[in-house]
Amino acid sequence: MFRRIAVVLVTPVLLALVSCVAPGFVTVDGTRFMVRDRPHLFVGVNFWQGMNLAVDGPGGDRARLGAELDRLKELGVTNVRVMASSEGPNGASYRIAPALMISPGAYDAAVFDGLDYLVSEVGARGMRAVMVLNNFWEWSGGMAQYVSWHEGSAIPYPSENDWGEFCDYAERFYTIETCQGWYRDHITAVINRVNRYTGRRYKDEPAIFAWELANEPRYYPMSWIEDTARHIRSLDRNHLITTGSEGSVGGAFVATHGSAHIDYATIHVWPQNWGWFDPKEPATFADAERDFAEYFRRHETEAREMGKPLVVEEFGLARDWEPLHNCYDPTATTTLRDRFFGAVYESVLASASSGGPACGSNLWCWSGAARPGGPWVGDPPHEKPGWYSVYERDGSTLSIIAGHADDLRSVAARRAMRYGLNERWNAP
Repeated sequence: MFRRIAVVLVTPVLLALVSCVAPGFVTVDGTRFMVRDRPHLFVGVNFWQGMNLAVDGPGGDRARLGAELDRLKELGVTNVRVMASSEGPNGASYRIAPALMISPGAYDAAVFDGLDYLVSEVGARGMRAVMVLNNFWEWSGGMAQYVSWHEGSAIPYPSENDWGEFCDYAERFYTIETCQGWYRDHITAVINRVNRYTGRRYKDEPAIFAWELANEPRYYPMSWIEDTARHIRSLDRNHLITTGSEGSVGGAFVATHGSAHIDYATIHVWPQNWGWFDPKEPATFADAERDFAEYFRRHETEAREMGKPLVVEEFGLARDWEPLHNCYDPTATTTLRDRFFGAVYESVLASASSGGPACGSNLWCWSGAARPGGPWVGDPPHEKPGWYSVYERDGSTLSIIAGHADDLRSVAARRAMRYGLNERWNAP
C-alpha cells in the first residue's frame, strides 16, 4: 500500500513541480540550472519582438502578446529570448521601430513601458525571459548604430555593401570608449529600472532568466566579455549572465565562456546560413544532420569540461522547397524542419538525461499568428519574412515542441527524485 501511494504522489506531484517555474531566481550548480534547489530544464523560443508587441500604442498589440504567451505556455514553453535593447533612428533601414533608445541615453518611454509589460506578463505565466542587451547585427541598430552615433558615419548595411565591410564597421564598437560608455549606461538603466507593473527593479525580477551581453557578438577582444560581465555582476547578483555566442563559428567557444562571471554557455545552429543545407536540394539535409550532430557534440564536450550548462539558444530551418517551390510561403510543409527540430531536441534530451550540460533550447523564431506582410513576424526586418517563422498552425512542429517539453519534465522529475525530493513528498 505504501509503495502504491508513493508512486501516485511522486510522479504527478513532481512533474507538476518541475513543469511550473517556481518563484525565485535560476542559479547554476555545475552543469545544472537550479530553482530553489530543484533541477531546471526548459524548452524555449526566440520572441525578440515581444518588447514592441507589448507597446500600449502604435505598433503594439497587447491582446496578441497575451494570446502568444498563452499559446507558448500551453505547448510547455517556459523560456522566451527577447530584445531588451534596440537603437534608433526609427527611419533607418532594416530596423526594429520604434526603437527603445532614440539616441545615447534617451529612451522612448512607450517602448520601455512595453518592456515592463512584457516582463510582467511573462512572469504572470510562470515563464522567464532571457534579456538581450545588444546586437552585432543591424536589425536592432546594435553595435553598428553605436559606432554611427560616435562617428557621424553611415552604416554600410550588409544587404547593400560587402559583408566584411559591415563586420569591420560594427567591430569598431569594441574599441571606442565612448561607445562602451553608452552601452554600459544602457545596461545600468535596464538593470536598475523599476518595472511599473510589478513595482520591482529588473535586478529583482524572478521572471528574468538571464542577462545576455549581445546577440551573436563577433570579433570581440576577450577583455570585452570579462569587463562587460563584471559590470553586470556589479549591478545584479541575482541573475545569470551569458554571452549570446554562436559557438566556435562566432569565436573561441571555451575562451568566450571561461570568465567566472559567465554562468552558462550558448551555441547557435544555422545549417542553411552556414552552407550545410540548401532547401532546393533536400538531399543535403543528411549532411546538415551530421554536421549539427558534430557541432553539438563538440560544444557539449567543451561545456562539460568547463563545468557549465549549455543552451542551444538559436536554431532554425526553412520550410520545404517542394512542392510549392517557395519556402517562404506559410502554407509550405515543414517535413525537414520537423526532422531538424527533432534532432536538436533529441541531442538536448540525451545530454540532460545522462547528466550532461545541455539544459535547454530556444527555437528561432516564434511568429504565432503573424504572417508575412503583417507586423511582427518572427523573421527580423533585414530578412525575408517567413524564412524561419514558426506559426501557431504548424501542427506537426508544435507537436514536436510539446513532446520535447513533456520529455524534459520527465527528466527533471527523475533528477528531482535523485536530489531527494521524493522524501519530502512521501514524508508522513
